[in-house]
Amino acid sequence: MNLRQTLSSLPRDARDTIFLLLVIVWVIAPQAPNLPLWTSVLAGALLLWRGHMALKVRPLPGRWMVFALLVASVAGTVFTHGTILGRDAGVTLIVLLLALKMLELRARRDAMVVFFLGFFTILSNFFFSQSLTTAAAMLVGLMGLLMALVNAHMPVGRPPLWQTFRIAGAMALLGAPIMVALFMLFPRMAPLWGLPSDDPIGRSGLSGNMRIGDMAEIALDDRVAIRLRFEGNPNQMPPQSMLYFRGPVLTAFDGRQWQAEPYREDSTWAASAALPANLQVSGRELRYEVTLEPQRQPWLMVLEATPDAPQLSSMKAHMTQDLQWMTNRPITEVLRYQAVSYPEFRHGPQKSVRQLRAFTELPPGFNPRTLELAAQIRADPKLSAGGTQALVDAALQRLRTGGYTYTLAPGLYGEHTADEFWFDRRQGFCEHIASAFVVLMRAMDVPSRIVAGYQGGERNPVDGYWTVRNADAHAWTEVWMEDRGWVRVDPTGAVSPGRVGQFQRLRPPEGVFGAAIGTLSPGLAQNLRAVWEAVNNSWNQWVLNYTQSRQMDLLKALGFESPSWQDLTTVLGYLVIATALGAGAWSLWERSQHDPWLRLLARTRQRLARAGLVLPDNLPPRAMAERVQAQFGLPAAGVADWLLRLERLRYAPEPGAELGALRRQFRALPWPKPARH
Repeated sequence: MNLRQTLSSLPRDARDTIFLLLVIVWVIAPQAPNLPLWTSVLAGALLLWRGHMALKVRPLPGRWMVFALLVASVAGTVFTHGTILGRDAGVTLIVLLLALKMLELRARRDAMVVFFLGFFTILSNFFFSQSLTTAAAMLVGLMGLLMALVNAHMPVGRPPLWQTFRIAGAMALLGAPIMVALFMLFPRMAPLWGLPSDDPIGRSGLSGNMRIGDMAEIALDDRVAIRLRFEGNPNQMPPQSMLYFRGPVLTAFDGRQWQAEPYREDSTWAASAALPANLQVSGRELRYEVTLEPQRQPWLMVLEATPDAPQLSSMKAHMTQDLQWMTNRPITEVLRYQAVSYPEFRHGPQKSVRQLRAFTELPPGFNPRTLELAAQIRADPKLSAGGTQALVDAALQRLRTGGYTYTLAPGLYGEHTADEFWFDRRQGFCEHIASAFVVLMRAMDVPSRIVAGYQGGERNPVDGYWTVRNADAHAWTEVWMEDRGWVRVDPTGAVSPGRVGQFQRLRPPEGVFGAAIGTLSPGLAQNLRAVWEAVNNSWNQWVLNYTQSRQMDLLKALGFESPSWQDLTTVLGYLVIATALGAGAWSLWERSQHDPWLRLLARTRQRLARAGLVLPDNLPPRAMAERVQAQFGLPAAGVADWLLRLERLRYAPEPGAELGALRRQFRALPWPKPARH
């Protein structure tokens, strides 16, 4: 016996239970990466156990067994999360409660609890991801729960699933306009899933420190980090080589790791923190809109350099003295903002000041060969006479001609990272190159530092947005020069000009599926990805980024000069009234579409019931006429005759007979009077 025959032979309750279990598994499955391992295992075991009982028609466990499992679940949640409150603990507990409730599914009220727990579990998926794929998966789960709800209200017979699907689909379609209206007009507040996450790890991989070799791992992540839409003529957009998105500025080096040194009174960096930004911009401005994916870090990714604060609706931003734009809290949801940048700029002190000495410090005991190389370069009279620019050019020339290569897999570096790069391995990713370059510059007493962020981007031909991926994470350097301030120097461009100039990004090896598609059609995979990202970007722009400011823009388009929450409430109230009137009109129209002959017959039964003669709904007019004569005698002969004519009109109509005439006669009939007691 195959699976289909097995399911069809099951009792109605068992079949509905199996279907509900499948829906619950679909709803819970996306939560598995966010749940403790023991939670996923326990929930899966409980659901499998419940399915086995349904297939074998076994009795449900006793209440003490369920109570013991409940206590164990709560204890495990407290042990793992330290609480039962909060996002992670709450989702863990709700998943376990949903699985446990299936073990006591005995009556319809238990099913109602399961349904509403399931609806809440659907919502909890959006605590972790609001992507289009998550929304599509939860829409399927919603339809499944609605079908199970319809099944619960059809206890008689064995209705097929296609029938419950049709009813559930009609319910969803009827509710969709109301939900769209509420989404558009209900006052926007910070969503529950916009609360700071319990997980401090940033999604993009950028952080306030850079260990040599870490960014090569980020380069394997091809997910979208930033989307941009430039204003103006697309043909006048800047080249990819000028697209530098500034993130953390790394200044302190311990021999293995660079980090953004925090401000401390007892730190040598306290003096450098007092250096003014002294930003001076020139040339053509770039106006653009950014959609930033959640990164759980406070950096606002903007193009260098941005003198004015980006326009944010829900956060405050400030610029540090090293041109980093930062928010007042980590970015935990998709964020959209507008900014104005100038590719031509100067910043930092124009003359040497004592605070710059902090940017020449190196940890003692590291990279002795690099220090010796720096001394040799400084000993060259021509280079010494040429100043800082000559020293920078000498280092870049060494990178161009010394056999250095740009690779994602340079191997694991040891204690003296700069020495290994300059003299042994001669290969590395951007952070190896930038770190070795800054160590060499500092060894020559040239103030320098590392800037991490993103470089480049590619234009999506479908929607015109520029896409910057996590794989575009990049590290470059800044060198201080007299009368110029901090000057960007990207040593990776000297090793691999294509990385910066032609945006030839290193890519990880393709999988079997990607290689097969590439073999069949080289451009198919790229085109499919462009279409998908355009669709996903539309989801981000029109759904996830539908903020209060966009609500107000909608009201302005409707004619409100200075819209407010009161105006939103007014518009929503009018819409509710219009919807109610429309529903009433539709109900009247639907009633008018019913069989008018049956409606007239029903009115006849109502009039006779008021006179004391209650007749069954399935009684035909001829039998009704007989009952009327038997009950009321000769005074009701006209009513009985009218009922006979009503029957002939239905089954043996005479020429010229019409329902309208009978309807008029109905109002003139001598109806019997109610009996007096």
